[in-house]
Amino acid sequence: QNFHYLVYLLVMLSVQGITKRFGRKTAVRDVSFAVRPGEIFALIGPNGSGKTTIVKLIAGLLQPSGGDVQVFGKSVTKDPVATKSVVGYIPDEPAVWAAMTGGEFLHFTGALYGIPEKERLARVRKLLNAFRLAGLEQEYFEDYSRGNKQKFAIVAALLHRPKLLLIDEPIVGLDPTSAELAKREFSAFAKRGGAILLVTHTLPVAEEIAARIGVLKEGTLVAQGTMAELRRRARLGPKAPLEAVYRKLAER
Repeated sequence: QNFHYLVYLLVMLSVQGITKRFGRKTAVRDVSFAVRPGEIFALIGPNGSGKTTIVKLIAGLLQPSGGDVQVFGKSVTKDPVATKSVVGYIPDEPAVWAAMTGGEFLHFTGALYGIPEKERLARVRKLLNAFRLAGLEQEYFEDYSRGNKQKFAIVAALLHRPKLLLIDEPIVGLDPTSAELAKREFSAFAKRGGAILLVTHTLPVAEEIAARIGVLKEGTLVAQGTMAELRRRARLGPKAPLEAVYRKLAER
């Protein structure tokens, strides 16, 4: 128990040589990285590079063909209930029963995590206000815009106060104001000691809020580090934007 707590203090998420094969196709090949408490780690790469597969492996939605994932010092495959209880997952496409209201969705999610009703009501109210959704929770999910569906998915992921957030393309579909709000909430979550794995095509977002960045190419992690470290590896100047760094590293 003390060992697990020590691991948690140092590393919230540890991805250890994970590989995922679908038939003859290897989607992810021997990928390793770690995310510490208080840190936002971004994974970037083109379509088909394995980003979403990695997120689903960490979330326990897919089983690895090799390697292991540990959250809070515990294996996702060997102790799925304990690990999932401290993880919040925001998928790239919010999938909810269309005939459910936003409020019903949030209370259903909170109940699954065992949050008592009184506490659940208070948390839902606070998060709805934070994301400027108050009043919309009475409407049905099928009537929401893409952006509001995404915001409800973010609120649902934060509801049980997770220690690790897995975020797959969080800004897609959000208007500029909501995108800024989401970025602020994610940064605040990390400042409170939470860890975030952010998967995104929006390179300026990764550059703005991530402490470290991993570059994926054809299922392999070809580089990882701070912006300064990645710039040096790409042999670019100290002000080179992530887009230029990414292009240089992904060409190799």
